[in-house]
Amino acid sequence: MGRRIVDLTFPIHEGMTTFPGAWHPVVEITQIGRHGIENRETRKLVLGTHTGTHCDAPRHFIPGGETVDRLALDVLIGPAYVVDFSACQPGQEVDIADFEKQLGDRRPQRVLMRFDWSDRWGRMEYYTDHPFISQAAARWLVDCGVHLLGMDTPMPDNPAHGRGAALDSPNHKVLLGSGVVLVEYLCNLRELRQREIELIVLPLKVRDGDGAPARCVAVES
Repeated sequence: MGRRIVDLTFPIHEGMTTFPGAWHPVVEITQIGRHGIENRETRKLVLGTHTGTHCDAPRHFIPGGETVDRLALDVLIGPAYVVDFSACQPGQEVDIADFEKQLGDRRPQRVLMRFDWSDRWGRMEYYTDHPFISQAAARWLVDCGVHLLGMDTPMPDNPAHGRGAALDSPNHKVLLGSGVVLVEYLCNLRELRQREIELIVLPLKVRDGDGAPARCVAVES
């Protein structure tokens, strides 16, 4: 039986959903080369480092942290385990016991969290009501040796713990501060037939970047 490849990446286009913050640019795609004039087709892209499906490098929240161009490829590519939290309700917290129930004795280096939250892509609730993991669970994942954590939500933190909150993105800081690579805005996790997959995450190699859009695929045997 041949391998099966599932694309876990949202397409980038004008008008797409982007983080609702004044510091985050909306996507602009401008055609600058045209057939019949320049005799070739080219475009200029304007987008943020956290546009669409993307990687967070430690530098995103950790001053002096590792940058996206220096992330180890053997972390970005390799076996991953999918934990199914699709029964979670909006705004529900996932704790250590939930991970233990899903993982058992397994201690994978790469974990993908499936909430099927990508179904809400394009609506404001995607950002305001998503499930999240507890701070204790974030520390537990670090202690368990997780090197990459992916999710089909915009972030691992409680949406109430964003910029300007008294508690600003604590899970980002715990995970990135421990060198864990975050892969956010995944999609199509429900299309996976297996829990154990080969994951390929290839972010743009932006020098000194805090993150970058990434093409992410799962390979099933």
